[in-house]
Amino acid sequence: MAEEFRKLPGPIEFLELGDRESVDLRVVSWERGTTEIHTTRRGVEVTIEIPVLRVHVTTVTKPYPPMYYDISSKTLMAQLVPLLARPDFRKWSYHVTAYGVAPRKRFTLERRPL
Repeated sequence: MAEEFRKLPGPIEFLELGDRESVDLRVVSWERGTTEIHTTRRGVEVTIEIPVLRVHVTTVTKPYPPMYYDISSKTLMAQLVPLLARPDFRKWSYHVTAYGVAPRKRFTLERRPL
């Protein structure tokens, strides 16, 4: 049975990294949810609901509001969620590097002690 998530309130703040760009995430809390995006399929604009991992971060990570990033990459979510589900997840920073461009963009993840 698929896990049900609530629609996340806006604003949506997608984590956007270019090829070989990195960010260090210092996560204080996190949640899973969904949001709607608008795309074009066969020349028709459609709205689809996608899963999102919202990571609430410190001002060291992001010095301006909103104090979170929304991650929509399923491959990055698959790497991050097991680490964030651990009780000690706040003792680490998560160094994310992007490689390539959408739709084939992939991410590496390195967990670093604070």
